[in-house]
Amino acid sequence: MPKRALITGVTGQDGSYLAELLLEKGYEVYGVIRRSSSFNTDRIDHLYQDPHEPETRLRLLYGDLNDSSSLNTILRKTRPDEIYNLGAQSHVRVSFDVPEYTAEITGVGAVRLLEAIRETGLSTKFYQASSSELYGKAVEVPQNERTPFYPRSPYGCAKAYAYYVTVNYREAYGIFACNGILFNHESERRGETFVSRKISRAATRIKLGLQEKLYLGNLDARRDWGHARDYVKAMWMMMQAEEPGDYVIATGQTHSIKDFLDLAFGRLELEWQSYVEIDPRYYRPSEVDILQGDASKARRELGWAPTVTFEQLVALMVDHDLELAKQEQRARRHDDKNNKALASESWGNH
Repeated sequence: MPKRALITGVTGQDGSYLAELLLEKGYEVYGVIRRSSSFNTDRIDHLYQDPHEPETRLRLLYGDLNDSSSLNTILRKTRPDEIYNLGAQSHVRVSFDVPEYTAEITGVGAVRLLEAIRETGLSTKFYQASSSELYGKAVEVPQNERTPFYPRSPYGCAKAYAYYVTVNYREAYGIFACNGILFNHESERRGETFVSRKISRAATRIKLGLQEKLYLGNLDARRDWGHARDYVKAMWMMMQAEEPGDYVIATGQTHSIKDFLDLAFGRLELEWQSYVEIDPRYYRPSEVDILQGDASKARRELGWAPTVTFEQLVALMVDHDLELAKQEQRARRHDDKNNKALASESWGNH
């Protein structure tokens, strides 16, 4: 019998890469999606729309981290061997605007899943997607598993609750429950409101004349950036360990937003200083200046190490978004051509 895995947040960046990885390893994979008026599955369409491999494709189920009954029903129906809780309101800046919703989904959502495991009596393993935002106003650099938390956003506070409740259920009920404290990880699938993808998209659109300016907040913030594909492998490796634990996943190197701009615009032979403007709307009410992870424990106990450098990551994102920008440019030219033809036809009828 193949292993069964359940992923919340399956339509997100990490969820899509994790689903790919698990399918490659022969898992039956179930993804939890929320019911909405739009079907936001672009990142995973290639995984469940293959009629030639119906037995190995991703199966999607409706559920919500805000609804305990749906989670209990899903667990009883799927009886997963592994649960990966990647679902969250995951945008730090937005969490200041919707703090209560962020707490409900990002924080309390984790305990709803853990309670569902406890109530159903399943011997499933549980992975909680923790975050470097737990460290916030870091009390030491770099940060490891023993560094005290100092969250600086409603998102970080919600993640702190989810982290500690995961540890509590592991210790109180013997659940195999892990926290992966993942530092910033990006990719070509990153949401376009996150600063890394915002930069790569804007740089390529500016290069092709589709956009004039890029508006950003704090350019001096430093982050530890890796590729999401490497980081989802770390999630899986935690779940294969003999004993559950908590692990920092990071590259150990930091770069500023300015560094990202240098590489992204430089790859397109542009000077970012000519196109980037500061907009105070993008400042956080309480800023996080530097996050740098020490993944020594993961290297030692799991054998995990990143494979994609910061420079390679930026290049991958820019090259991918340049193709998107070219598609947009062609579509605009096609529309302009059609509009001119319609205008000419309309003029000829008068």
